[in-house]
Amino acid sequence: MKQIKPILYSFRRCPYAMRARMALVYAGVDFELRDILLKNKPKSMLRYSPKGTVPVLVLPNKVIDESLDIMIWALQQQDKDGWDEQESQFDLIQLCDEKFKAQLDRYKYSDRYDKSEEFYRSECMWFLELLNQQIGKKNNLLSDMISLADIAIFPFIRQFAYVNKLFFDAMELPALQKWLERQLQSDLFQTIMKKNPIWSDCLIMES
Repeated sequence: MKQIKPILYSFRRCPYAMRARMALVYAGVDFELRDILLKNKPKSMLRYSPKGTVPVLVLPNKVIDESLDIMIWALQQQDKDGWDEQESQFDLIQLCDEKFKAQLDRYKYSDRYDKSEEFYRSECMWFLELLNQQIGKKNNLLSDMISLADIAIFPFIRQFAYVNKLFFDAMELPALQKWLERQLQSDLFQTIMKKNPIWSDCLIMES
């Protein structure tokens, strides 16, 4: 019997989708990538996950539509470098997902809110300074080795940096800046950021 590949609905620039793709590729999962447009969400994706956000991983026996849960599932398939070995990393990921991300959105889309870009950027600084201190003289957040925390948090720091890259590069956060550059230049990130044709439901009908 032919094995059915997992299907991943994704949006290339979404940080949640980025970290899911990185975990799946790292774990060696053979999956079908469906890059979509968020302004034109496929009905098939909405049937699997009515909330309409990416990523959505469709497995033969279930659907996973939270990025961190997709990452954990991927590592359960294979975790050759021990990304998921440190329980303490979930505290950092939780700070990123539950507090920093909301502040980052206000910074990135400051024109939608009632205060300045500079104000919302200042609201984000606590987390950047925490990560800079956390890295210190190490290569990554927990040690010299990459962890789940590095991959889960990196796309959001990338998003912060590219709101105003010149400002970010001039900040006094040397450990964080070097860490970000290492992630950006990694083979894993370069692999998952390759452009693919936009997928739509009509491709199902054509196949």
